[in-house]
Amino acid sequence: MDIKKRLTDALADVFAELKITPEVEITVRPSSVKKFGDYQINCIMQIASQLKISPLSLAERIAEHLRKTPTYQHTVSHIDVVAPGFINLFLNDDALAKMLEVALADDRLGVENVISKTIVVDYSSPNVAKEMHVGHLRSTIIGDAVVRTLNFLGHHVIRANHIGDWGTQFGMLIALLEEQQHESSRSLSGLEAFYREAKRRDETDPAFSKKAREYVVKLQQGDAHCRTLWKQLVHITMEQNQRTYQRLNVTLGPQDIMGESLYNPMLPGIVDDLLTRGIAEESRGAVVVYLPEYQNKEGESMGVIIRKKDGAYLYTTTDIACAKYRYETLHADRMLYYIDARQHQHLMQAWAIVRKAGYVPPEVSLEHHMFGVMLDKSGKPFKTREGGTVKLSDLLDEAVFRAAQIVSAKSPHLDAGEQRYLANAIGIGAVKYADLSKNRTTDYVFDWDNMLSFEGNTAPYIQYAFARIASILRRVTTDRISGPVVISNDKEHTLAVKLLQFEETLHRVAKDGTPHVMCAWLYDLAGAFSRFYTDCPILNALEPAQTASRLKLAELTARTLKMGLTMLGIDVPERM
Repeated sequence: MDIKKRLTDALADVFAELKITPEVEITVRPSSVKKFGDYQINCIMQIASQLKISPLSLAERIAEHLRKTPTYQHTVSHIDVVAPGFINLFLNDDALAKMLEVALADDRLGVENVISKTIVVDYSSPNVAKEMHVGHLRSTIIGDAVVRTLNFLGHHVIRANHIGDWGTQFGMLIALLEEQQHESSRSLSGLEAFYREAKRRDETDPAFSKKAREYVVKLQQGDAHCRTLWKQLVHITMEQNQRTYQRLNVTLGPQDIMGESLYNPMLPGIVDDLLTRGIAEESRGAVVVYLPEYQNKEGESMGVIIRKKDGAYLYTTTDIACAKYRYETLHADRMLYYIDARQHQHLMQAWAIVRKAGYVPPEVSLEHHMFGVMLDKSGKPFKTREGGTVKLSDLLDEAVFRAAQIVSAKSPHLDAGEQRYLANAIGIGAVKYADLSKNRTTDYVFDWDNMLSFEGNTAPYIQYAFARIASILRRVTTDRISGPVVISNDKEHTLAVKLLQFEETLHRVAKDGTPHVMCAWLYDLAGAFSRFYTDCPILNALEPAQTASRLKLAELTARTLKMGLTMLGIDVPERM
């Protein structure tokens, strides 16, 4: 059902027939301008430059051969070649109608399963003894949208919630927890105050600080008492975080936790192995790996410390172990990390060591899908009025509260239960969509008014588009939807093409980790349906056959909008 793949494969066959081996990617892309067709081949000029021939003559030769291929004969109505070397493809209405029928008859909307890979996706990654804040939102929801997409396409996806559950801070937490076994430490809000008190004591009380350091050593050595208290801290934190995941409709669960502690037993062996093989060396008591690809201002190879002079390991060491474990134990074919852009060099250095040591072979990709930060309207990092970090739970509460006011004003006829459900679906959906609809590589401005609007590229707009179609379908009997799909005008054609781009949109999200591509496509689909609905009467069509055909288009649009929002982890209300 992936039209783009069919066209691209046929184009690749033509290049093979012509004995042309392009040095650039063969590209067939959807056209944004109707007069240029539905798809456009726009790699011809680069290939012509490579071959040192005229782009227009090359385009004519390729078009001539394309017209003879079965794929193009069955799928394309006509091909235009335009200067300086573009090939425009206009799809066949009958072929489109048949593909729409296939999608309608399939629970997966015609999307085929891929050859499965094992893909480990690292996302969310909160810290123990601290509430999740807005800084965790992007990693959590972008990662989860990509996970849902990869899963749907048929990959074996392993979710990895790499929580910060190890390190020197646990010595002071365990020391204070042993002193004060009080109830305030049993909730995460109490645990945060507890953390601040432990930090204050560690900085001001030498005896407490000494005891805390001793507990770090005991914990790392597996002391049963320390591990019991440590597990208690982790449990309290993740229990609260799980409630946040459920509110966000995120698929992470307790079984997906892979904390830093998991890799701790691997660290001594990795450092010894790197030393033995001459990849690492001792320098002033520390163990360092020098990387020629990273140089300081003097042009010298940068040294990356993997074990400090006092024997402590660093985050880099843990990340080396993490990649090694995911390849050797989880058998990953691909690893995706949803970590903010500030950690990019750190990850690249860790992975350079991983590659140098051969812990992960070149054919297994290590991908940092970095993202920007959330800003307020003044362009500064999103903070509370007091300058503190905004808790994620507070942000979600505010979203639901604001959505409830909108629902109460727009839908006073609904009962209290329906209003509560809608407020949650709209409020949480709006927050998620506002983030997911932005290119993850950029910062974005958080704006309540825009994200809760029922106009523009927002969750409420897409949710309402679905609800409106659902309302139409509730008013008809099944027999009125019997009959073939017939594409008879431009608005129907445009909607059909957009619907059949669902699979290629999924593949783009899966390849690049970019949910904003799905958001943009859903917005375009909702817009295409709106124009179709304005110009093409459905229930009042001139002929029953036309009504049946247009109802099928409406039904497929509704199912596709719902599936697309589901890939983003956004609820889809039937009524709004």
